[in-house]
Amino acid sequence: MTLKEAKIAIVCDWLTNFAGAERVILKLHKMFPAAPIYTSVYNEKKMPEFKNAVIHTSFIQQIPKAKEKHQLFLKLYPVAFEQFDLSGYDIVISSCHSCSKGIITKPETMHVCYCHSPMRYAWDNSHEYLRTYKMHGFLKRFVPKLMNKIRIWDRLAADRVDFFATNSNFVKKRIKKYYKHDAQVIYPMVNTNEFYISNQDPKKYYLAVGRFTPYKRFDLIVDAFNELPYKLKIVGTGLEENELKKRARTNIEFLGHVSETSLKDLYANCKALIFPQIEDFGITPLEAMASGRPVVAFNKGGALETVINNQTGIFFNEQNVISLKAAVEKCEKTKWNSKTIRQHAMKFDEKVFEKDFNKYLETQWNYWQKTMR
Repeated sequence: MTLKEAKIAIVCDWLTNFAGAERVILKLHKMFPAAPIYTSVYNEKKMPEFKNAVIHTSFIQQIPKAKEKHQLFLKLYPVAFEQFDLSGYDIVISSCHSCSKGIITKPETMHVCYCHSPMRYAWDNSHEYLRTYKMHGFLKRFVPKLMNKIRIWDRLAADRVDFFATNSNFVKKRIKKYYKHDAQVIYPMVNTNEFYISNQDPKKYYLAVGRFTPYKRFDLIVDAFNELPYKLKIVGTGLEENELKKRARTNIEFLGHVSETSLKDLYANCKALIFPQIEDFGITPLEAMASGRPVVAFNKGGALETVINNQTGIFFNEQNVISLKAAVEKCEKTKWNSKTIRQHAMKFDEKVFEKDFNKYLETQWNYWQKTMR
């Protein structure tokens, strides 16, 4: 049976807001339009990109507030994904950073997991999440015990995967550490045709984009620009929004959620994107670079695989105000070549991802059929 003849299903953790992982799921949907998508929760109002997809949801979909507060139901996810009946498929592709890899498939079904990350809150970042995420003190007492059970299940669930692919060498090492599996790196993508180099000059502001969660380090960005004379525009919303607004000075502007058109214009006309977090990969630096703009990035994580120091961006070595300020000042003094920056971003174009993923899937499928004879 050829890959084109195989019956394929796609599985993902949830579809509640459009971010980096969801871009990969959307691309997989476009690559395999006949494949239904199985997920725990689907918020159709916030995810219009999937309006033409056949989507199967779990029992969690029926729980009040699940579409808005899916994080509260982590304990239920293992059961939810184990209840999906995928016995009618030849190939199952899970796009996972939480529990979707825990699906149960038949012995003859090939399960490929595109792993965005082992669960951050269960493994290497578990102590940080417990320390920094705001929750009632009474509830915090039960989190370590819950995470212990989740870790045990997650490790067993990883052994249900036949082949792992992942988004970076950074995550590949973590998959090996926590799951004891090898993984093929296939970089995520940006549609470079959607972004453009602006003729407007000089650029008047720096830009930060993302959800206001602790590990994204928007607090560091605000504190640094409180001490800098440059304008900063911040796109995004999240739990820390009110606190960040209170501590920010007048040179910092919060834009909230913006349209895709507005975001592309903001990328094209910024001095640089500020990216101070440790990400598994990171799509926003690619979007900025596809717009010909440099990235001021922390020198760890996925940024090391997308940003070229002093050519497409500036790295800083410590997650503190002094280090970030120094990098911004260096960025100010550097002459950037927008065409060179965009040329680099094109190496991560979605056409490259599609070609590489198809090649990988076909190779694994041919091998799988030989071993199952």
